[in-house]
Amino acid sequence: MSLSAAGLVGLVVHESYTDKAIVPTQGDRPTVGFGSTIHENGAPVKMGDTTTPVRALIKAHTHITKDEAAFRDSLPGVALHQGEYDLYLDWVYQYGMGAWRTSAMRRELLAGNYKPACDGLLDYRKLTSTRQEGPGWTVSRRDAQGKPVRWEFDCSTPGNKVCRSVWTRQLERHKKCMELQ
Repeated sequence: MSLSAAGLVGLVVHESYTDKAIVPTQGDRPTVGFGSTIHENGAPVKMGDTTTPVRALIKAHTHITKDEAAFRDSLPGVALHQGEYDLYLDWVYQYGMGAWRTSAMRRELLAGNYKPACDGLLDYRKLTSTRQEGPGWTVSRRDAQGKPVRWEFDCSTPGNKVCRSVWTRQLERHKKCMELQ
């Protein structure tokens, strides 16, 4: 199985194209093109970097193709619908293979629990930052002296203007996943 054309189109639509590097959500790394955080040579995207639509699509496809092999290997013996495969791979593109390997989604799929795997999508609703951003942010980590060093914001907070799209995207993924069950 591999990412469908519809899955690739859906991924780039959700990532939204930018020709100049931006910080998409407070506390994120700079991205360019369709949410790419690294260049083909492995260098991180920096503010001021630019791309074209064609280069950005090639970069997104190259990135997801690399992740796809690791994704498939992480689910030995698990049978997925094409739609499930596409939406979990879309999630991997956004959050990375490291997060996937430790996710409840992967754990539940390996156990053959497809609906709880869908529910695991809803666990990813928080934004983190190394600096306090304002109302609604809570301390998530302290240093050895008890000083706050990391904050988080729950993107599922109704009416928030910080990261509403993060939660909306998770709700869409969850809905599609449940429809496939």
